[in-house]
Amino acid sequence: MKKLLIASTALVATAGMASADITISGSAAAGIHSGLHNPGGTTAQDDGIYSNAGVAFALSGATDNGISFSASVDVMAGSKIDAGDFELDPDDDGAMDLGAVSMSGTFGTLTFDNDGIENLYSDSLTNADVSYATTIGAVSLTIAHDTRENNAKGSSNSISAAYSASGMDFTLAASEATAGTSAKVTVAYALNDSVSLTGKSDQAAGGESVQTIGAKTTLNGVSVSVSSANNSTWDVDLGYTAGAFALTYGVDETDGWTATATSALGGGATFAAGVDNNDSMYAGVSFAF
Repeated sequence: MKKLLIASTALVATAGMASADITISGSAAAGIHSGLHNPGGTTAQDDGIYSNAGVAFALSGATDNGISFSASVDVMAGSKIDAGDFELDPDDDGAMDLGAVSMSGTFGTLTFDNDGIENLYSDSLTNADVSYATTIGAVSLTIAHDTRENNAKGSSNSISAAYSASGMDFTLAASEATAGTSAKVTVAYALNDSVSLTGKSDQAAGGESVQTIGAKTTLNGVSVSVSSANNSTWDVDLGYTAGAFALTYGVDETDGWTATATSALGGGATFAAGVDNNDSMYAGVSFAF
């Protein structure tokens, strides 16, 4: 029996609409890990391997009157790691999951995703179910609403606004939850093509206001990013990129550090490895089909 592997395809149809497209893509990853933690916890996982594979369906189209729409469905099975947080995520069960469904036009963009829209102030707060994004003059505005006011995590609505002028980018994000209202304002300014400055004021509900300043420079593949806050916290991040190869190193006020390396192998394959001060490590290869 002949076996057929479909890496990606697109189907085009016209039936009462301007166009419709369905794109199928695949992914897989495998590697080793040691001392990674479970999400949100402190329990280190035993040494072992991780492996996963998935298929994603992206659907998009447009009506005859110019309204575009999109949706996504994916299937993922196996174990995977969160390289950014040095965590071993729970195994995926191989069930089909529905992603966001959105529609866009001159009115803006309306998105529906049950408990899947990240809080605009902080991803540690409750996700929203519906969002609306639009542009008013030079201001980009997004509102995210949690429709379930009595869920186990507590409801949380959020809003963000962005504005750019004279080389400066201003961003405001706020969220209202059970604990109260949280808000932060960020200002970024590019001195030139290689140096940028940032400033942020963050007032979390029930907490003290934290002001942070930072700077980043990039030259000949080397990047340096530093930040310091009035609550005695600081971060220093170094990076080096040469062609398809990249190295990063970061350290903070607790002397906690992480080091990572990535390299594109060609053909949709990427090698990635990382280690941190807790003797956690991972190394493996991911594939995009």
